[in-house]
Amino acid sequence: MTEQQPYRVVSRQPGFELRRYPAHLVAEVRVEGPFDQVANDAFRPLAAYIGGANRSRRAVGTTAPVVQEAEPEPETIAMTAPVLQEEGERPGCWVVRFVMPASFTPETLPEPADPRIHTREIPEQLAAAVRFSGRWTARAFDRQARALGRAVTAAGLQPCGAIRYARFDPPWKPWFLRRNEVVLPVVE
Repeated sequence: MTEQQPYRVVSRQPGFELRRYPAHLVAEVRVEGPFDQVANDAFRPLAAYIGGANRSRRAVGTTAPVVQEAEPEPETIAMTAPVLQEEGERPGCWVVRFVMPASFTPETLPEPADPRIHTREIPEQLAAAVRFSGRWTARAFDRQARALGRAVTAAGLQPCGAIRYARFDPPWKPWFLRRNEVVLPVVE
């Protein structure tokens, strides 16, 4: 059975669950292209990595979900006072990541052989999440993301990071049985 990323439900709000995600390891790749294509493009190198195409030739194991989010623009700092930063998104640039099994530590996780793949630890995080079934289209995820953003704001919470699109099932599972989620980090 596929290991699922752990989390604890903090509360249930109208339109979403508020969850606490523990710190966890990911393997990720940056991909350019349309929303509906990048997950497929990223899947091959990530699947190869967990299948043993890494420096130690060790299989990592399958986990869920596969996460996709827009890649933020590099941050710039103005040369005046006060110094302000603004984060933006480059259209068509995405980060697709596999959540690694909880049994790994940063020291025991195999080093990727493919230079496109990076591993890192995501710190503990409070996030709002909504679960839905259906197709993996940009339209379906965007509709859920907009509704989640409105529900989070209505609950008096403040978003503080990029929205993530999570897929839990293989592509051969019928679309109406697929588990999908949209996750939005919020300020503590």
